[in-house]
Amino acid sequence: MADEATTKPEEASAGTRSQLLKLAVEVGPLVVFFIVNARAGIFWGTGIFMLVTIASLIASRLMFGRIPVMPLVSGVCVVVFGGLTLWLQDDHFIKIKPTIVNALFATALFGGLLAGHSLLKVVFGEVFRLTDDGWRKLTLRWACFFTFLALLNEVIWRTVSTDAWVSFKVFAIMPLTMVFALSQIGLLKAHEISAD
Repeated sequence: MADEATTKPEEASAGTRSQLLKLAVEVGPLVVFFIVNARAGIFWGTGIFMLVTIASLIASRLMFGRIPVMPLVSGVCVVVFGGLTLWLQDDHFIKIKPTIVNALFATALFGGLLAGHSLLKVVFGEVFRLTDDGWRKLTLRWACFFTFLALLNEVIWRTVSTDAWVSFKVFAIMPLTMVFALSQIGLLKAHEISAD
């Protein structure tokens, strides 16, 4: 009994550490991008962003045994659009990368729903146990949110300076995404399938 009591806090602590490591691996490249852009400009920022993104994907594979789908797709786009930015010396490519990535995610989710499948269930089915209706609603909401992010990025990069866009990318997108994710807790609880 005492062993169980000490094991549960240790497991919770290990789980928290694991989640913090995942967050650091995913957010780290953005923070580095922001710092290097502020000190050396968008082209240096983009080059270092590409390198740190690749390093974070490798770290994710080594630490967690796999690379999650969303960071992988985003990482490929960082390398492709970052490469075009550096090769052509045109920062428009790195600025449209978030639009493309979010539009891809939205299209995949909407397409899955039209085909009668919830792609979120495929990705997160081991984490959440939801009814089919719950998966459909959650998928639709995330598809709409990704569409919103794509449109928002288009408005921002076309109307503000490069430095302001980088700040927006680092300090607005992540908090918006976290707030949206937290706002889905009610849906998750309402459509949760009990373990029994």
